[in-house]
Amino acid sequence: MSVIRQSARPPHASAFDLPGFLESRTAAVNAALDRFLPSASAKPATIHRAMRYSLFAGGKRMRPALCLAAAAACGGREADALPLACAVECIHTYSLIHDDLPAMDNDDFRRGKPTNHKVFGEGIAVLAGDALLTQAFEIAAQAKGWLRYSHRDLIREIAWASGSLQLIAGQVADLEGEGRKTSAAQLRYIHERKTSALLCCSVRLGGMSANCPPAQLKALTEFGYHVGLAFQVIDDILDVTQTSEQLGKTAGKDTQAQKATYPAIVGLKRSRRIAEELTDKAFAALKPFKGQAVALAALAEFLLKRDR
Repeated sequence: MSVIRQSARPPHASAFDLPGFLESRTAAVNAALDRFLPSASAKPATIHRAMRYSLFAGGKRMRPALCLAAAAACGGREADALPLACAVECIHTYSLIHDDLPAMDNDDFRRGKPTNHKVFGEGIAVLAGDALLTQAFEIAAQAKGWLRYSHRDLIREIAWASGSLQLIAGQVADLEGEGRKTSAAQLRYIHERKTSALLCCSVRLGGMSANCPPAQLKALTEFGYHVGLAFQVIDDILDVTQTSEQLGKTAGKDTQAQKATYPAIVGLKRSRRIAEELTDKAFAALKPFKGQAVALAALAEFLLKRDR
């Protein structure tokens, strides 16, 4: 069941050729990542094979797509946003490698394939994640910088979103909450940082690459924040309503690990209502773009309309 009402969709979002958009942008991002990363045979080959194994494991490149779509919504050139889109994907992939480790979520599968540590061992998996995080900043440094947003602003944006107050803070709070009674407010804190922070960063970087004015950056921030939260609420729902085959990763892991999730705290019905409210707010944030953010709206609909 989808929580997105027909009336919540921005005009023309459903008519947008999202499959074509994703296919072309995924190809562009993959080609750029291939250029940016050391080759699989570069010494030491093991680490570069491990980095590439997870980076090219078949993800939909949603964060890069959001970055590129935000640039387009602000009238920018997608080519200018491409290094930033690739940097975000490196950070996202590093976080997945580390999240899957036995010391974290202890997952055996990711995107339908064995997780990095299952293929290369825990030590190499840790280092592959570290290397991708570092690689992200090297790639981001190749963006040209703009009048309103300097290289310092771009690097600080990425560092903030992926640092100990945001992405890592969410993972720490998630770990510390296992097996403990968690409030809805604390769970929101986890989701804001573990998921929403990087999605929000993606669209903000896209806007920055277009040298967007402050009003547009604020709108993108609102959009990314609410999309990220809604996405994670839906992810919580899917973990208890779908199979491992449907998810492409181990289903029911959150329940087994006694992790705090929205269905566990507020129930499935209320969780779906929360996802709907967050979705409405995400779409409302796109109104200032006056029809120029069709790609962003279509991406949000794709992310938030998964079966549950």
